Amino acid sequence: MKKYTNTGSKDTRSGFGAGMTELGQKNENVVALCADLIGSLKFDDFKKNHPERFFQIGIAEANMIGIAAGLTVGGKIPFTGTFANFSTGRVYDQIRQSVAYSEKNVKICASHAGLTLGEDGATHQILEDIGLMKMLPGMTVINTCDYNQTKAATLAIADHHGPVYLRFGRPVVPNFMPADEPFVIGKAIVLTEGSDVTIVATGHLVWEALIAAEALEAQGISAEVINIHTIKPLDEEAILKSLEKTKCIVTAEEHNILGGLGESISRVLALNSPLPQEFVAVNDSFGESGTPEQLMDKYKLNNQAIVEAVERVMKRK
Repeated sequence: MKKYTNTGSKDTRSGFGAGMTELGQKNENVVALCADLIGSLKFDDFKKNHPERFFQIGIAEANMIGIAAGLTVGGKIPFTGTFANFSTGRVYDQIRQSVAYSEKNVKICASHAGLTLGEDGATHQILEDIGLMKMLPGMTVINTCDYNQTKAATLAIADHHGPVYLRFGRPVVPNFMPADEPFVIGKAIVLTEGSDVTIVATGHLVWEALIAAEALEAQGISAEVINIHTIKPLDEEAILKSLEKTKCIVTAEEHNILGGLGESISRVLALNSPLPQEFVAVNDSFGESGTPEQLMDKYKLNNQAIVEAVERVMKRK
């Protein structure tokens, strides 16, 4: 089994910041808008180097989305930045009407997503955002797994014409994807090949899936691990190709079990190849205050939960 190594843990939001710094140098049409969270979104370098292309909107997220939509009319490529809760739930009407329906080239970049926001608690830990955003016609939805992939995704979405939701996180997590790994929107990455079970993971759960695959290998179970960074458009071909071998699947995500990656894959199975599926996700609840580690353990979003899901799904083959 191919091994991936943590080359040094970093937060994914810093990958976004590094991507914005590079975009600032490469593309003069890229502009950044922030809702009073410059440090949290790692906009510091972009603001310092390109003050004329940085707009501090303040705590007025709906206004930020409207301004971003307007900037596209003049050919600019606006990147908006705030916490995932404020990037989606608070401004859904503006996103739907002014960005998605109007087909504006806005990049909605959301940090502090999911339970791993940690101590700020349930009011800030949005677990519904993937569902909200993937339902919007024409909206591309991306959820990255580490620093390198987040930086690569940030660069890639600047070249993609159309609205994008880019979701990343707050905590320091393993950085294991190669820095030179091509980021192709809508294309899954097979991390390890296997024949007994398919594990499809997104975001912070990708590393946990790799750990789970090693534990399963020690039990004589061959797991194929697929990194789904793009939830919409979903790489159905990669999923179905894997299932031709394994005949069962586990999905893993830091999101509500309702409306996330798992449900998107269930639709693929129902339409093409009905096969057993188990879910590793938050079971239709809000979060709570705690450290990221405490919360991921309590809500069973870790490698052990993936192993247990594999054991369940293989009994159903």
